[in-house]
Amino acid sequence: MNNSRPAAVIFDLGKVLLDFDYEIAVRRILDKSSVAPESILFQIQHSPILRDYESGALTTHEFYKQISRETGFTGTEAEFSDMFSDIFSPIESMINIQAELRRRGVPTYILSNTNELAINHILARFPFMKNFNGYVYSYEHGSSKPEQKLYEVIEQTTGYSGPHLLYIDDNPDNVGAALNRNWRALVHRCPDETEQFIRAHGLLVDKF
Repeated sequence: MNNSRPAAVIFDLGKVLLDFDYEIAVRRILDKSSVAPESILFQIQHSPILRDYESGALTTHEFYKQISRETGFTGTEAEFSDMFSDIFSPIESMINIQAELRRRGVPTYILSNTNELAINHILARFPFMKNFNGYVYSYEHGSSKPEQKLYEVIEQTTGYSGPHLLYIDDNPDNVGAALNRNWRALVHRCPDETEQFIRAHGLLVDKF
């Protein structure tokens, strides 16, 4: 194992810094839809439509039109945007860890599979999002984790590669792709475990 400290820490966003629940959106969309809630949830969470949107293959308007067609949603695009994107809540302990790393001068970045509606909402709602050194969002680069392109983009953004990068993500496939690039990486399960992982690499040397 490389004994030097990592030069930068990269965070996934969903389920690491922000929790989210697509069923919140389903309950709202249901009032203006003609299909069962299970069908709405599938279209939002599991169908190719969301994957295409998050990889930049669909614009926000195209995403709205396709979801409306599949679910019978009769609301406006503005209504849909609010219903779809307001599903997030902060994971305060992880946000505090990132804030402490920043206070200690450790560069921090976000690498996320996400979409324009979510990011616009998150940036407006959660002030901590302004406190990173850089951001790589899937929809802006035409690729999604664990595809290699996004990892190359964040390496270019940070100016580092290999063991100089420490990465936190809740998805084992995404972490595996990072480990294949010789990053130091952890599958995030709980804040205490993640904090200990960061401490073990010398980035949080005392309690905060």
